[in-house]
Order: sequence, then structure tokens, then C-alpha cells
Amino acid sequence: MCLAQGLERAGVEMSVHERDRTPTDRLQGYRLHIDPHGSRALHDCLPPRLWERFVETAGFAAGFGFVDDRLTPLLTLDLPPAPPERAHHSVSRVTLREILLDGLDVHFDRRFTRYEHVDGRITAHFTDGSTVRCDVLVGADGANSAVRAQYLPHARRIDTGITAVAGKLPLNDHTRAWLSRQVLDNPLSVIPRGAAGMFLAPHVLDGDGYLMWAYAADGLTTSGDLKAVVAQAIADWHPDLRRIVGETPAEEVAHWPIRTSEPVAPWQPTTVTLLGDAIHSMTPMRGIGANTALRDARLLCRNLVERAPLDAIADYERQMRDYGFAAVKASLRSAKQFVSGNRAGKVAFKSVLRLFDAVPPLKRAAFREPSVD
Repeated sequence: MCLAQGLERAGVEMSVHERDRTPTDRLQGYRLHIDPHGSRALHDCLPPRLWERFVETAGFAAGFGFVDDRLTPLLTLDLPPAPPERAHHSVSRVTLREILLDGLDVHFDRRFTRYEHVDGRITAHFTDGSTVRCDVLVGADGANSAVRAQYLPHARRIDTGITAVAGKLPLNDHTRAWLSRQVLDNPLSVIPRGAAGMFLAPHVLDGDGYLMWAYAADGLTTSGDLKAVVAQAIADWHPDLRRIVGETPAEEVAHWPIRTSEPVAPWQPTTVTLLGDAIHSMTPMRGIGANTALRDARLLCRNLVERAPLDAIADYERQMRDYGFAAVKASLRSAKQFVSGNRAGKVAFKSVLRLFDAVPPLKRAAFREPSVD
């Protein structure tokens, strides 16, 4: 949708075909962290009125912290102030989807089945029997992409063996009375002694919101009561962490296996291409999947506006493979570190974090913001 907004803004004729039946089929999920790459993409692709709406409805992310399972601080990062187009934001998935759909002519309930090249153009086929003819076909249809299955059938996603259980604790007068400022102020990565990890992220806008938590471990058994599974695993952690899990409504707890794509060797470009999770899906451990997809959208949009289609796609795919699969690799590395059972390695990592926290120049050098062109 970000790509479509950018092409629409540039006056390029395009159409969007969405497998969801209605615009509200996906009123679910957690808030998203938008980093400077994602912010720049939204700023450049959205028309000014929608960009302003995004900024008005998104919260600014102020920092990030690392703690141990007793909530002892290890390192706190304060994000430097930046203009909105280069800042970190926290945004509701639902609100962002509404913004991205605004003004677009989207054909809903269109489930893609296959494409074919006919007379120098592409014909896309859908399950309802409809077709569309186009010069360029972009598969932005997620981790189980049907376009990828036809275009790059050798591109695989694999199970990492890691399972995550996540929940949403409502932020209200009751929960705020016992939650510490440490937990309420910034996202936290919990680095325990054992082979697991936990992530906490408060999402607040206009006084409302929730605390999202996610516990992950290698080979975690998720049969039965999910809260009980996590409660048993963190039985010797800080009481507040146990209470966060214990007081989360059962209907707000879910689990999922953590999967990742495998890097794909360069292929011969055509006028079919892929974007986001359709080509480089990654673990959620670094929170960069959505931002990498937005980066794709900005690059592909700019190329399609400025170049002939085949040249535009060839350049896009060359750059996207580099940064996209680098993000996949970094995300997988973080996932493995997150659940690592190497006690010596965890002790060393915690020592490094404490060192960075004690020496600000080292901290600034180690956690320098990525450049955004």
C-alpha cells in the first residue's frame, strides 16, 4: 500500500488487488515500531495530508533498555531527537492500515492464483475468475506469497525451532498502580540466565494502551494453557514480570513458531518482482521486517517513476537483495542470541552492555543510528 500511495502520488497508473474481503478484515495485532527507514519511506510515498495524519496518530519512541530477569538495568539507550521523517515512531497497525488505504482504489476479495506473460505484458489471474493486464506485477502478498511460489519456487522459508508466546496487558488505573516507571517508559529486552528471552513494549497514546510482552525459547512446548507455560518458565524471575503474564487476559495471549527466509542467489530480472515478506521475511526479534518492506516500497517506487520498468526492477532487486537479506541474517542472529543457553556468552554480553552504559562515547559508537539516504 505504501508503494501504491507513492505511485499514485507520482501519477503512475496502477491497481491494488487484496485477498482480504473488506478493509477491516485485519483489525488486529500489536503496534508497530517504525524506524528512520520506515519513516522516510512513508514521508516520501504518502501525500502530505496522509503523512501529517500519520505523525499526528503515532507516538514517538524515546528509548530502549536492556535488563536482566530481576529487572536490574544493564543498558539504557536514549534516542536522539529528530525530525518526524527521520524519527522512531510507535503506530497502531490498524491506524496505519487505514492511512495507507485512504484514497486508493483497492479491489478486495481478490486472491491471486497465477500469472502469465502474454504479448509483452503480464496477465494476473484470481480465484474469482477475474484477470488484470499490467506492465509490472509486484507480489507484496506476505511470507506465504503465491507470486513468489511461481516466480522463485526455490526460495524457501524455514522454521528456526524457536517459539514465541505473546500477550497484551491492558494499561489502566489498576495495572499502572503496580507497574514501575522502568517498564512503562520504554521497551525492554529481558536477558535472563537461562535459554530464553523476553521483550516488553508499552504502547500508549492519549492515556490509553497496553503493555505488549513476548517470551521466546527454543523448542518451547505450547500445548495447554499458554500463560501457565510461560509462568512456569519464569517462576524465578522478578515478581513484576510474573505478574505481567499472570494478569494478562487469556484471550490476549497467542503463540507462533518463528520462521525465516533463506537468502536467494541473484536471479534474472523480469517485469515481475517481490516486496517485503514475500521475498525476505525474517524473525521479529529486531523489529525490522515492516521497516525493510517500507524501504523496499520507497526504492521501487522511485525506480519505477524514474526508469524503464525492467531497468527499474533490476536495480531495485540488486539493492534489495543486499540490504534485505542482510536484515534477515541480522534478525536470525538476534533470535538465536535471544534464546541462547550459553551462560558464558550471556555473562559476557551483559558485561559489554554494562560497559557501554558506563562509557557514553562507546555507547554512541556502538548504537549509532543507521544512515537513511
